[in-house]
Amino acid sequence: MRQTSYIGRTFMELTKYKHQVAPTDQSALLPQPELTDAAQEGCELIDLPDPASITLPGVDLLKAITDRVSIRSYSEEPFSLEELSMLLWCTQGIKQISNRPATLRTVPSAGSRHPFETFMLINKVVGLTPGLYKYAALEHKLILVSTDASLPDKLTADCHNQAMVKNSAVTFFWVAVVYRTFWRYVERGYRYLHLDAGHICQNLYLAVEAMNAGCCGIAAFDDDALAATLGVNGEDRLPIYLATTGKKK
Repeated sequence: MRQTSYIGRTFMELTKYKHQVAPTDQSALLPQPELTDAAQEGCELIDLPDPASITLPGVDLLKAITDRVSIRSYSEEPFSLEELSMLLWCTQGIKQISNRPATLRTVPSAGSRHPFETFMLINKVVGLTPGLYKYAALEHKLILVSTDASLPDKLTADCHNQAMVKNSAVTFFWVAVVYRTFWRYVERGYRYLHLDAGHICQNLYLAVEAMNAGCCGIAAFDDDALAATLGVNGEDRLPIYLATTGKKK
């Protein structure tokens, strides 16, 4: 096996439990981080339809798994607000808050830490101005971040000029708040960030099948440039994964 770099191998070695010598912040009884980002004072919260009130065409789970493919080209048909609400619910929806406290969601997460915040480049959703939005998971609402018309091109450039980023109906960006996981798992938590992102995106792949839509997960991007465009620092908040979605042609 030819290898030119040992960075990955070193990471896997040093994140083994045998190298964990310092106590975790959880075991040191330090306060746990907030379960989700709080909506900033004065920001506009946009209502989403209640997922429990939404009826979508049924889809057989085995068929959805069998038919699942990555789709990079979409029709011009927009998503409805109900469809966007359901996609957010299926990928990061909060079912309840436990006594610990921890959020119990529609996807698994190591230790129920759920480190991700969801940003969206909304290009084609009925009733929404195109722009960058953020999901307020506790409230199941949207937060408008920016309607800067240059954002689609900037985000596409950050993702190595993959045109589907700006040609989608919605492109999802999952940004990890590292300390939520680090608080419990220290360095090994970095492994779990990537596992958790995979759980989220897999739910998205399956959920779009009920909407005659498709998606494509993307891990190729300029980390620093994308973080800057999304308005996060790229250190304790960093983009891990993204996915484009849209109606099938």
